[in-house]
Amino acid sequence: MAETGVAARRSAIYLLDQILGEGRLMSELLASGALERLAPDDRARAQRLAQDVLRGLERADRLLSKHLRKSPPLTVRNALRLGTVELCQGGAAHGVVHSLVTIVAAHRRHGQLKGLVNAVLRKMADQGSEAWGTLRVPRLPKWLRVPLVEAWGTEGVAAMERAQFAGAPVDLTVKSAPETWAEALGAEVLPTGSLRLRRDAGQISALPGFEQGAWWVQDAAAAIPVRCLDPRPGERVIDLCAAPGGKTLQIAASGAVTVAVDLSDARMARVRDNLARTRLEADLRVGDAQSQQGQYDAVLLDAPCSATGTIRRHPDLPYAKDGSDFMALFETQRQLIDHAWTLLRPGGRLVYCTCSLLPDEGEVQLEEALARLPGAATDRQALERPGLDPAWITPEGGLRLRPDFWADRGGMDGFYIAVLRKPASGEDVR
Repeated sequence: MAETGVAARRSAIYLLDQILGEGRLMSELLASGALERLAPDDRARAQRLAQDVLRGLERADRLLSKHLRKSPPLTVRNALRLGTVELCQGGAAHGVVHSLVTIVAAHRRHGQLKGLVNAVLRKMADQGSEAWGTLRVPRLPKWLRVPLVEAWGTEGVAAMERAQFAGAPVDLTVKSAPETWAEALGAEVLPTGSLRLRRDAGQISALPGFEQGAWWVQDAAAAIPVRCLDPRPGERVIDLCAAPGGKTLQIAASGAVTVAVDLSDARMARVRDNLARTRLEADLRVGDAQSQQGQYDAVLLDAPCSATGTIRRHPDLPYAKDGSDFMALFETQRQLIDHAWTLLRPGGRLVYCTCSLLPDEGEVQLEEALARLPGAATDRQALERPGLDPAWITPEGGLRLRPDFWADRGGMDGFYIAVLRKPASGEDVR
């Protein structure tokens, strides 16, 4: 048990060092094989521990500041943060303290600080859990919090921060019979038709229906763009920027002739695996979305974005990014919208979406697209899907989803979704 704890905690500290010290995303680290040598259970535990620390970072630092005269090196500080979060959330004191002291003692540069780690964490074991719950919900870093407050107000952002701190449950999209699979999985059927698993559902690949390909993991909010697109059997539909592929699977399951495009061969391999598991078909193309040609009945553009809407499940994002690359993203989104429009046949429909909370990647993009694209019109009726609150439809004609929506059910990812219609042949586009 001690060795297992050491392996997972050592890897969690490594992840934290890279995210907080080097500004790397956890997804990049995992894709590069950072945890490959770990057993599957340890790998999952390391990720969860690192995510718990990132969510509770402000509280951990506040408690640690009372016991540290000066800030120790980052690796030691992250070991202390990890221990503090574990102890304050009910971790067994002996196992937590022993593992982290062992890890620091073995460090070739900071081994002499094992005594500090032991002393501070023993104080946390005695006092930390009582103080933990008295501290405020951790706030997002200022670079992100400031523009979000400007957009959604202090109360709105505080609600999002509560959702981020609580973390995200696992949602599934099923090919058919959601009620039947909900019963088999002990899951809740959400108003939009997605299933939400219990927090203790266990290993995903061991759940009923996984091997049969009856469902796939997809946040309830991420499933809504295709529900608004409403693909139909026989239609030609292209999914631009398709990976990791949940929306491609939805389109393919509708019976539409599905094309999926993504720049990353490695990410597209995941789409290929999920298509095989779910016994669905799609034409997968690795390449630039803007190089695609042809005419389609419908286009789905889930554009590259800041991903700020996914902070519930990716708490590393606010720490690995600083907003400096956002202007380039906004321009890429504009270019992709313009090219996606050329792929639509007359009378066709385009769904533009981003998993972002920033209006520049949603509301503003739609307003500018409507002014720029000849004959473009929003289809508000397409946004009136079962389970969606009409109040979420915005003045310019898009759908705004936020992490604090469905708070009593566990929230949802932040998304912006718009449906644009192209004039049919002969329609007046003035």
